[in-house]
Amino acid sequence: MVDSYKKIISDIKDEGLYKAERTITSTQNIEISTEQDSNVLNFCANNYLGLANNQEIIATAKKALDDYGFGMASVRFICGTQTVHKNLEKVISHYFSSDDTILYTSCFDANGGLFETLLTDKDAVISDSLNHASIIDGIRLCKAERFRYKNSDMEDLEKQLRNSQNANIRMIATDGVFSMDGYIAKLDQITVLAKKYDALVMVDDCHATGFLGKTGRGSAEYHNVMDKIDLWTSTLGKALGGASGGFTTGKKELIDILRQRSRPYLFSNTLSPSIAAAGIKAFEMLSDSTLLRDKLEKNTKYFRSEITKIGFDIKKGTHPIVPIMIYNAKIAQQMASDLLEEGIYVVGFFYPVVPKDEARIRVQISAAMSKKHIDHAISAFEKAGKRFKII
Repeated sequence: MVDSYKKIISDIKDEGLYKAERTITSTQNIEISTEQDSNVLNFCANNYLGLANNQEIIATAKKALDDYGFGMASVRFICGTQTVHKNLEKVISHYFSSDDTILYTSCFDANGGLFETLLTDKDAVISDSLNHASIIDGIRLCKAERFRYKNSDMEDLEKQLRNSQNANIRMIATDGVFSMDGYIAKLDQITVLAKKYDALVMVDDCHATGFLGKTGRGSAEYHNVMDKIDLWTSTLGKALGGASGGFTTGKKELIDILRQRSRPYLFSNTLSPSIAAAGIKAFEMLSDSTLLRDKLEKNTKYFRSEITKIGFDIKKGTHPIVPIMIYNAKIAQQMASDLLEEGIYVVGFFYPVVPKDEARIRVQISAAMSKKHIDHAISAFEKAGKRFKII
């Protein structure tokens, strides 16, 4: 029976779709080292604000190890709740101007424990076609009737809302930012339709929390609809220090039900107290100043402008996710390998992560990057692009 799995792996390799992992031997930062190469620039991490190696956050986590210990060895409702967990929930609620917050070990768990808990077979969920795998899996676990609308297509969303009017509760589920394309969800229009058809709105804001919007509150702030979102899920594992941990924040009645019945919350160990304390520090830093968010915006505009000038086809937008379209999966991998030799760490994305024939190199910009870092990347991309006749 194992031979059948060997055949699957062999086929994946033959199609040029095998994903190999590179091992980093340094801290996560802009300048990193790998087992194969030293002193390369990391242009593919979710380290949007450069906080993964921030010394204040590290110091806070170290102190929390002394104050609270290494781990809780328990779930929240048994003996897994410390003051640091409750404090982080309060900080997140204040940041989002929401009623309450519940912590999870990841946003994948937050999404996995949301739909099954809140929706029954008398309800309906209307999901964007490009939603993250965790939303898709979470929806699969619930008994609600499922509707899907084309990515950011408001006419199709309204059609699905009309088709689901017999449901008791309807929930629109969307990524705040679609991670493969860097597209920002049209929450200004989605919330209008939600009000018209009396539906809840749930937003996964993992690729927005901390840096999108005028003060970094995310995709809803970007569209000025913070008061019109019922639930957000998001992560501490990207812009907010890059460790792990997720959360759901929103209306108190919904959070209360999740705390009582959400399976990943009830049956998984509590978030490490050191990560919780570091999360509090990250939110405090971002609440005090928008300097990192502003620097990220400046870097993003510069990279998008320069990479377009040299002839690359990119997905249009303003987000620090910048998909550079290669279209061919094998070339995307080969080009990423060549770029590593030029000192730029990037990864090729291809099916099934993105649709077939839409292979790309997804660049992610960080506030920790200098102009010199970005210029180095632009130069390397130009050299590789010409070599592979992409430009």
